[in-house]
Amino acid sequence: MLEVKNNNIPKLRFPEFKGEWKKKKLGEVLKIGSGKDYKHLGSGDIPVFGTGGLMTKVNSYLYDGETVCIGRKGTIDKPMYYSGKIWTVDTLFYTHSFNNSEPKFVFNLFQRVNWKQHNEAGGVPSLSKSTIEQIYLNLPTLTEQTRIASFFTVIDKKISELKQKKALLEQYKKGVMQKLFSQELRFKDDTSTSLSAGNGKDFPDWEKKKLGEVCEIIMGQSPSSNSYNTDGIGIPLIQGNADIQNRLSYPRNWTTEKTKKCNIGDLILTVRAPVGAVAKSIHNACIGRGVCAIRNNSKSINEFIYQFLLDYETKWSSLEQGSTFTAVSGVEIKKLEIQLPSLPEQTKIANFLSTIDEKINCTQKQIEQAEVWKKGLLQQMFC
Repeated sequence: MLEVKNNNIPKLRFPEFKGEWKKKKLGEVLKIGSGKDYKHLGSGDIPVFGTGGLMTKVNSYLYDGETVCIGRKGTIDKPMYYSGKIWTVDTLFYTHSFNNSEPKFVFNLFQRVNWKQHNEAGGVPSLSKSTIEQIYLNLPTLTEQTRIASFFTVIDKKISELKQKKALLEQYKKGVMQKLFSQELRFKDDTSTSLSAGNGKDFPDWEKKKLGEVCEIIMGQSPSSNSYNTDGIGIPLIQGNADIQNRLSYPRNWTTEKTKKCNIGDLILTVRAPVGAVAKSIHNACIGRGVCAIRNNSKSINEFIYQFLLDYETKWSSLEQGSTFTAVSGVEIKKLEIQLPSLPEQTKIANFLSTIDEKINCTQKQIEQAEVWKKGLLQQMFC
């Protein structure tokens, strides 16, 4: 590719193409169709799409062909490409009648538009047909559009494959976790790390324990709000789910007032809505009342407790208390029953599941890298 500098020529371009792109209104390039209410239709095979993606299926279609959809309300900055027979709801516009333009090129072009700049509402972001049609964009020849669209299709396919790989790994882990914690699958007392029968001896029976017997539970206590700062003064503050990112502590604030503390390596459990989200602390931090810290003792392996809590994450609703917002108390957390294997079996389970986590995290990093790469190309290959 060649790098050039001109307002109507992209910075990065396939070498076989020359000349400036032409400035046109979107209304000159395509037409905008409005989604409709689908609830009067019966069930069927035609997909219905809203701003969140696939919603349901009906027995009739609103449009047949390639289309790029744009949110009318709420999510206006996430274009979606579809092909075939579809129905779109009234919060989603669909495009049609492409005039000398390639739909997949338009889809990528739409990812470069600052849609929020054209927002017509003060509250929920909103767009109208007339607003979209009046937006000016630079467009190359149809041949160059097709070349660019094909290039980004390959990238999108790679990203899609990585996302599918991640989803399959997550699905596999979920199934294995259920079988491991129900003891349907057991390791043997040998050097093998697989779940096959093996030649080793059976591990001892698991024992029913309370979480408070095998871990130290440290309930958070919020410091005074006037001690908060974003300048890194004092120690990091972990208050709730907003201070967790990718299953790791990710504090937004610091505090000069130390109340309750967690250490690096402790587990963090959210105790107020949403209850039960679990993460690992990579900080020596102060913990607020929205979380508790969990620290293993001599009876347990930290990684095993982490994997157990991941498996239990969706089950906390049975322990939640309160009508204004859901919460779980320290007493209830300590009373939580856990089936505990011997330390050697805990280690095998923890190592096996953490290996799958590493593969999932590695795939997620590949997805993020590919998306960043694509974003950079979009900035350079469009003008």
